[in-house]
Amino acid sequence: MSFLYFRSVKICTAISLTLLSTTVLAQEGIELYRTYCAGCHGSQLQGGSATTLIKTDWTYGRGKGSMIRNIRFGIPGTEMAAWNQVLSDEQIRSVTDYIVDAQDVSPQVERPIPEQLTTEEYSLEVEEVISEGLSYPWGIAFIDNQQALISERNGNIRWLVNGQLDPKPIQGLPPTHTKSSTGGYMDIILDPNYNENGWVYLAYSHTNQDMTDREAPALTKIIRGKIEDYQWKEQQTLFEVPDSLMVVRGNRWGCRFLFDDEGYLYFTIGDMGKALDSQDLTKATGKVFRINPDGSIPEDNPFVNEPGALQAIYTTGNRNVQGLAQHPVTGEIWATEHGPMGGDELNILKKGANYGWPVITYGVDYSGETVSEKTEQPGMEQPLTHWTPSIAVCPAEFVGSLQFPAWENNLLVGALAYEELRRLVIEDNQIVKQEMILKGVGRVRDITFGSDGSLYVLLNQPDKLLRITSREDL
Repeated sequence: MSFLYFRSVKICTAISLTLLSTTVLAQEGIELYRTYCAGCHGSQLQGGSATTLIKTDWTYGRGKGSMIRNIRFGIPGTEMAAWNQVLSDEQIRSVTDYIVDAQDVSPQVERPIPEQLTTEEYSLEVEEVISEGLSYPWGIAFIDNQQALISERNGNIRWLVNGQLDPKPIQGLPPTHTKSSTGGYMDIILDPNYNENGWVYLAYSHTNQDMTDREAPALTKIIRGKIEDYQWKEQQTLFEVPDSLMVVRGNRWGCRFLFDDEGYLYFTIGDMGKALDSQDLTKATGKVFRINPDGSIPEDNPFVNEPGALQAIYTTGNRNVQGLAQHPVTGEIWATEHGPMGGDELNILKKGANYGWPVITYGVDYSGETVSEKTEQPGMEQPLTHWTPSIAVCPAEFVGSLQFPAWENNLLVGALAYEELRRLVIEDNQIVKQEMILKGVGRVRDITFGSDGSLYVLLNQPDKLLRITSREDL
């Protein structure tokens, strides 16, 4: 018999075993569901004492990963218990696969974008400015009402011109380290004097070694440059650490930008999976930074005279700040921060303050293990509010648009995992109300107001840009 015959038999056998294994796992998922889940959720996932599992509105995350976490660890504040002491990880995956496969519309399938929204004060119109062509957009910066720049995680910057995504790429951009699931190009912002100097600021995952090597030490780098005739020019490095301070196989890079009213540039770097280093002034991870636009250090930064400290550090103990916004009245810098399983935070940044990670936290680790028994400690700041379960809170923007006067000085925040846009009403630095504006149409990565006062929402999964306008007062 020929070699090809034996090879064909081997391939057919492998395929048969794979199909058999898949069938066995599928059957196991059905049986496990019937044994442990049907009593509450119904034998056909139709609902009972607990919610139906045939739906498109997944309040606690519609991705398979979110479902696995919810089954494994439960959902705090609800009747959904943790099953990780009863079911193995493989069994939990089997149940999840059964739930996903049973959907009339899979939780992964894109939901239509609503054309209208109703809120407490406004009736809103929603327009899909960009419905296709983007690849994991991260940040958006408007130059004027006709032009904006959009960063894409895979290492591109795109022009938005007159409501159209320009297909012509910008050349000469720096390569980026994208081997981490959260690495690549991140936020983009314009200099406050952009019309005079043309500076564009970019944060990205950087290594001095092979950009394609997952084992290469890397960290977030801050640069600025100018874009002329689709060319990135005059690049300057504003913040970069030596290889000795970089991290191998890091995760949670940051990075969100903010220029404050005094012209200082704030940026964030996540803990990169090295939680305790967030408390170390000699390490860049788990911090918020403040620099001058040219990268120099403000003389009044809190740790400029601390031996060995990185002088750009503004706050410490930050797990992964994903939103920065300056209050239009008080001038305070507000920050949204990812917790682990639970404990997403909203904080007001204070110069030199310690926000506690991982010494204090309201969350637990993804493994279900306790990060810390403490939720408070002298010398560490308490959040204004925290979200448990974690909504994966991301961008933040205060409302100052003339289109939405009833929302003046309210804070808008977006969420990744829960796919939300929320309005937070603030009184005396306390959150007194949270209103859901948008839910379940994609991961809300960035929000900003255009020069005409319209609200723009940048989504991932699906990758889209939405424009929200006020139709009339209710």
